[in-house]
Amino acid sequence: MSTTLLTLEDLVIDIPGRAAGMALDFPVLPGQCWGLLGPNGAGKTTLLHTLAGLRRPRAGRVLLDGKGLQNVPRRRIAQRLGLVFQDHYDGFPSTVLETALIGRHPFLRAWNMESAADHDLARRALTQMDLEALAGRQVQTLSGGERQRLALATLLTQDPPLWLLDEPTNHLDLHHQVAVLDLVRREVGARRRGAVLALHDLNLAVIYCTHLVLMYPDGGMCWGPTDDIFHVQALERLFQQKLAVVDSPEGLWIRPVPGA
Repeated sequence: MSTTLLTLEDLVIDIPGRAAGMALDFPVLPGQCWGLLGPNGAGKTTLLHTLAGLRRPRAGRVLLDGKGLQNVPRRRIAQRLGLVFQDHYDGFPSTVLETALIGRHPFLRAWNMESAADHDLARRALTQMDLEALAGRQVQTLSGGERQRLALATLLTQDPPLWLLDEPTNHLDLHHQVAVLDLVRREVGARRRGAVLALHDLNLAVIYCTHLVLMYPDGGMCWGPTDDIFHVQALERLFQQKLAVVDSPEGLWIRPVPGA
């Protein structure tokens, strides 16, 4: 099996009403965390959905473990990659624990129930997301931040080697934003997972991402290691916003210049 988790091979995402953009061509390797940066409408969510096989690309292809995604059974895809959506809609009543256990469904045979080991895995995931006290709560009663953390607990319960995260810090307070991204960094580093995540906070992106993809509204792209890509001039052009660099004991920070 290829050590490359995911490969974007001349991949052009399909955004209706927009001319074809630049083709993306790079691998996602174990130990890499790729951050997607760009303004609203640039295609970050579309790219993540394309990588998960939920949308067809306009051109090119996605390889999962070296095989074309269209040739991989959906069950196998669900065992190898997990996607956390930006927003969550719960159509059926369930508890927090029952929702986390959905992460084990790709590994169950038809009509099988979750095992004791599956329950242990789900409870550990809830503990990691600071939700263990809410295991018996109905998911519809959760706040937006709690529901986002539950989505991440479900991903931990699923335990795939590749994580696709659409704004994983959405709805989270500052403490939980840092806790979630610390978790991603630990899992990517210590357990050699791969991650691709859309972010809006530039400073969090430079701290936590090993690689970046800058996505422009006209379909332009640039990508590479964070140290090569994270430059103020490129980010100002990306967001059409004047930025200032602040030197602090913790390193360089970028902030917007008001009124500019």
